[in-house]
Amino acid sequence: MQALAATQVQAQLAQLSGWTLAADGLSISRSYRFADFCNAFAFMTRVALAAEKADHHPEWFNVYNRVDVRLTTHDASGLTGRDFALATVADAAAQALGAAPASVAGDAA
Repeated sequence: MQALAATQVQAQLAQLSGWTLAADGLSISRSYRFADFCNAFAFMTRVALAAEKADHHPEWFNVYNRVDVRLTTHDASGLTGRDFALATVADAAAQALGAAPASVAGDAA
């Protein structure tokens, strides 16, 4: 598997909302904020099931109602279509669970 070129990454990123490209260009990340821990955990469960099926797993961090997600393809040493596909799954799961953008690191209670 080969990493996407920078122009391909930018084109894919333009299709997403709220995702940020790392300074080194090797990963994308986003934070989500949910009403409570149960919704945050439900989000992680939905994404985990899709990730396992795709054999492509996120790096993530959860504190109470906030989930921070980082996607990269380690085997390609960069971003691939698998990262953007999983980002789309994550966004759909978050929307279904009523997530709000988590723009401040201290949002979680």
